[in-house]
Amino acid sequence: MVPLWMYLIVAAGMFSIGVYGVLSRRNAVAILMSVELMLNAIIINLVAFWRYVTPTNMSGQAFAAFVFVVAAAEAAIGLAIVLAIYRNRRSTVVEDVNLLKG
Repeated sequence: MVPLWMYLIVAAGMFSIGVYGVLSRRNAVAILMSVELMLNAIIINLVAFWRYVTPTNMSGQAFAAFVFVVAAAEAAIGLAIVLAIYRNRRSTVVEDVNLLKG
């Protein structure tokens, strides 16, 4: 059986890579992928804590399913926004997006 701390180390590594990706990337699609990586790390934490704290209760799996739904909605809305901006600006670089400026 894999101990809890190993799951937490993997999730912390994934979350750290996601944060680095969000802060260092200029491409909007890469930023969305990094956010998805952070959400997957959160799901690993939720399921790991569920398994080791209350395996008889289904609350960890319910929270993980909710995070899956939020991640799917974020990906769909984010990609729709990126496509709309690309059609107008012909660029997915985040610094080039100044649509709200006068």
